[in-house]
Amino acid sequence: MHNPASGEGTQVLIDTFGRVATDLRVSLTDRCNLRCTYCMPEEGLQWLGKPDLLTDDEIVRLVRIAVTDLGITEVRFTGGEPLLRPGLVGIVEQCAQLAPRPRMSLTTNGIGLKRTAAALKSAGLDRVNVSLDTLRPDVFKTLTRRDRHRDVIEGLEAARDAGLTPVKVNTVLMPGLNADEAPDLLAWAVENAYELRFIEQMPLDAQHGWKRDGMITAGDILESLRTRFTLTDEGDGERGSAPAERWLVDGGPHRVGVIASVTRPFCGACDRTRLTADGQVRTCLFAREESDLRAALRSGVDDEEIARLWKVAMWGKKAGSGLDDPSFLQPDRPMSAIGG
Repeated sequence: MHNPASGEGTQVLIDTFGRVATDLRVSLTDRCNLRCTYCMPEEGLQWLGKPDLLTDDEIVRLVRIAVTDLGITEVRFTGGEPLLRPGLVGIVEQCAQLAPRPRMSLTTNGIGLKRTAAALKSAGLDRVNVSLDTLRPDVFKTLTRRDRHRDVIEGLEAARDAGLTPVKVNTVLMPGLNADEAPDLLAWAVENAYELRFIEQMPLDAQHGWKRDGMITAGDILESLRTRFTLTDEGDGERGSAPAERWLVDGGPHRVGVIASVTRPFCGACDRTRLTADGQVRTCLFAREESDLRAALRSGVDDEEIARLWKVAMWGKKAGSGLDDPSFLQPDRPMSAIGG
């Protein structure tokens, strides 16, 4: 098999297990305007300094290299909260002009979408994923430590009205808080033409308080949903490399997905590469190693060398996340610093 360190051969991000990365997750900031209990402490975190962050031009350059030289076809902008990035619309606009044009999406908490959805659509963004864990404003305040539930609902509506579709809603269920809301959330998503995705709580909190025992599993979620809905499994043939297992709701056309990173790992078909806000390549959300592209960028190397370094990083990708191993060690960086 070709060794990417040589700089020769097919220009794709392939690893030693034959997986090819075509989906790039780009974190634009580690900052967030919520303080979700499963992500960070109430006082927040020590944020990256501005000199440590990639500039807008550096982000666009790396996305261009990934798309034009390394076979990336999907770009997802994440955070932290990417809507806090002042240059977001301009970054999207420049990336939309690349050839071949990547499909572009955004993962956001929805606060700020009401005022930016139309501009993002005009700039070239295709769709959004919005995090919302509850339909109850009081529970939202408890979970996020902020009273912004109405802003998220209005952001979702604005995204749908702007044509950033399908609008996907990401939900994490927590014991004792919103564990009973799965059927209500699905009914609401169907009514509003959103695609709901339940995500098992992952060990990416800054406090390292995650515990395998007691977490709400994919099995728990499906059992709860089936008390009100008939779910028909779409089957592996429809899933491909997508992290969500999907079911038709009451025969369709609406669907619901479950991302079971902990209890049903899907590493064998992973097609992702990740870029942190400070320019580090991560081969996996749960990786404990990173490869520094920011230093290379700022040392003046050419695009070919950046591409080679990226290929070398991905060549070292491990077979799996290790989440299903009882000896699993949580990454040092929390989710907000990695990018969703």
